[in-house]
Amino acid sequence: MPPAAPVGQVDPVMDTYARFPISLTRGRGAWVWDDRGRRYLDCVAGIAVCTLGHSDARMRRALNRQLGKLQHVSNLYRIPEQEELAGAITARSCFDRVFFCNSGAEANEAAIKLARKHGQTVRGIQGTEARPPLILTAQASFHGRTLAAVTATGQPKYHRGFEPMVSGFRYFPYNDTAAFEALLASSEAEGPQVAAVLLEPLQGEGGVHPGDRAFFQRVRELCDARGILLVFDEVQIGVGRSGRLWGYETLGVEPDAFTLAKGLGGGIPIGALAVKRAVDHFRPGDHASTFGGNPFACRAGLTVLAEIERRQLLGHVQRTGQLLQQTLGDLVKRHPQQLAGVRGWGLLQGLVLRPEAPPAPAVVKAALEEGLLVVPAGADVVRFVPPLTIQPRQVRQAVERLEKALIGLG
Repeated sequence: MPPAAPVGQVDPVMDTYARFPISLTRGRGAWVWDDRGRRYLDCVAGIAVCTLGHSDARMRRALNRQLGKLQHVSNLYRIPEQEELAGAITARSCFDRVFFCNSGAEANEAAIKLARKHGQTVRGIQGTEARPPLILTAQASFHGRTLAAVTATGQPKYHRGFEPMVSGFRYFPYNDTAAFEALLASSEAEGPQVAAVLLEPLQGEGGVHPGDRAFFQRVRELCDARGILLVFDEVQIGVGRSGRLWGYETLGVEPDAFTLAKGLGGGIPIGALAVKRAVDHFRPGDHASTFGGNPFACRAGLTVLAEIERRQLLGHVQRTGQLLQQTLGDLVKRHPQQLAGVRGWGLLQGLVLRPEAPPAPAVVKAALEEGLLVVPAGADVVRFVPPLTIQPRQVRQAVERLEKALIGLG
């Protein structure tokens, strides 16, 4: 591990993370090693990012070839790799066009701007500072750290210290049809005012809460009836993590647009907003991204999608996700005083802790000592988001290591 800054000298890295005291230096598949040679089973994967695992041979070869050709040019010119990736996404989804950026927060910012324009051009909402177009989002959601995206996030803890937030967002309890209908009715009591509804098919950061199919179907019906844009944030659940390529497929509900990032690049920064042709309101000059959709990042995305198909990873995720959920469920039965249950889809699973158990950050720290990397999802959920290539024996090893950590905590 790099030595700490000498007394009196400022650490050059800003203090935006409460980092664990290990320095990871290399990885292979679902394993990573620190600078002292200790090995860890990685069920974080960069927080649902490393789709194909670490140092994947196919990814290395594809990116090395791309670096030998071209890594970046301006979006002022056509980019073949970008057009190919956009075509790969639209061919595999219900969407027609794609805008590329660099992260999930940026993708959601693009969606928020699109929603504002939809509100004006389709719903005739003449937004003012006092009465802006509204975007309805769920409590316990997470949509990113930029100012508009963090305002869309229905968790007040992320707002503190950054007030005033961006105007035009209202929140309702996730999966609560009656509450959503009441908020929609009150928001439109004096005429059209809601531009969009922004939802995660499964809330990850907010505690691993899967969407309810009947709720999402009702939201779709109400949006259709009023011409409201329905946007899904698939930054964490998209690109195969649910066991289907896209989260909306699990719900049986098509949104008008969705956002991607994380797993799309397999570790290379890329974000995307995909839309149906009818709601493609952007025109030249409306939005842009200097780095978005450059040849290098798009080659990474193309490789991820190709490898998901070549290796038949969706079926693999369904099987290993079921094994992970079942094995964690057995753990709950063995430790009922500490554990309350398991919830999730595919390889995004949350182990729910009881109020009397140690909080999730303490469990994560204890797991680290056992050579297992997991991540909290709020104060009472331990989240598993391993590479989609994780093997059944590694799933069992992960749960065994977590059980040792729980026993050690008492």
